[in-house]
Amino acid sequence: MSETVDDLTIRYEENGVEVVKQLDKHVLSKGSWSTVMYLYQEWSPKNEEYGPEKVSVRRYQKRNDRFQQKSKFNISSAKQARQMVEVFQKWFPENAESKK
Repeated sequence: MSETVDDLTIRYEENGVEVVKQLDKHVLSKGSWSTVMYLYQEWSPKNEEYGPEKVSVRRYQKRNDRFQQKSKFNISSAKQARQMVEVFQKWFPENAESKK
């Protein structure tokens, strides 16, 4: 477990193989409850290569000076990510804040 949000990672190694390779990370919120979005790839032993890029959004709670993962949501494809962006843009149009 990590002590700071900056130390959090999705990277995972098993038997000397990086099974989950973290490509990028973006901290969406910091505090006792923190939200982090990761861009990653998973190793495919069958194909002996990394698969397509995926996204994982994870929620962490800080307890006893350590972050513990409490929930996660994985976006399994670029198509699904684009669909979510379309919905977000519909729900939250750029000029919505200025109209309030």
